[in-house]
Amino acid sequence: MATHAAARGLADDVAVLPVREGAIVLSHDVLVEGVHFLPSDPPETVATKLVAVNLSDLAAKGAMPIGALMGFTLCGDADWDARFMDGLEEALSRYDLPLLGGDTVSAAQRMLGLTVIGQAGDTVPSRSGAQPGDTLYVTGTIGDAGAGLALALAGKECPESLLAAYRTPAPQLDAGLTLAPHVSAMMDVSDGLLIDAKRLAEASGVAIRLDLGAIPRSAELIALQGNDRAARLAAAIAGDDYQLLFTASGALPTLDCPVTRIGAVNEGTGFSLIDGDEAVLLPKSLGWEHGQTA
Repeated sequence: MATHAAARGLADDVAVLPVREGAIVLSHDVLVEGVHFLPSDPPETVATKLVAVNLSDLAAKGAMPIGALMGFTLCGDADWDARFMDGLEEALSRYDLPLLGGDTVSAAQRMLGLTVIGQAGDTVPSRSGAQPGDTLYVTGTIGDAGAGLALALAGKECPESLLAAYRTPAPQLDAGLTLAPHVSAMMDVSDGLLIDAKRLAEASGVAIRLDLGAIPRSAELIALQGNDRAARLAAAIAGDDYQLLFTASGALPTLDCPVTRIGAVNEGTGFSLIDGDEAVLLPKSLGWEHGQTA
């Protein structure tokens, strides 16, 4: 059990280690074949996703990457490994992220781990800081990655933007750095907007009401799914978005990405859903739970 204060009680996606100036932020995620990516996914995109999902945790803490350590499984396919390494080199270069070391092991199933190290300022947002009266916001659009995965699983033709959202998400590092001093709580959306908003409410000990009708979706997703409530719910629970979900009480700084107001923070506890002025029953599943497979 991680008992050091830097572990934040294991209630966040990162550990935050105070240093003389600012803080060092550390996060570790693992991608497992058949769980987090498909065997048919190009190895280059698997490498890109491994880097991106870890950097998304840093983005949610307003931290910029300064290094990484990787754990890599060798499964007897030299061509796959070579293509993965090509993709990894490109992704590390894109984010100016030096690979500092790691380990390789032989295994029957691909399990790829990355530990990322980031440098943050004095303010490192947690999930637990939301206050009654705050507004709930999300960056970007929601649901593209889930739709891309669903189409890939079904073997159907998929708009390139949706497939890219699933295979090669983009961590919102610049937005996180800009937002960190202005938010009361922040996390990335990885398991689904609804389940992650519920987790933020629970961590903060507040009630959050989310407006289903306000959830931003791309034009490509709307064209594919339509705009009825079922389609909007599907987007909200799909997961793999890697956008930033945050609460704030004042004016927001200017960002290079879209930001949408999607809900409110109130006194009390719990998570509820509305669609405009109408209350909506929460679906049985709010998003990704451990034990599911891709």
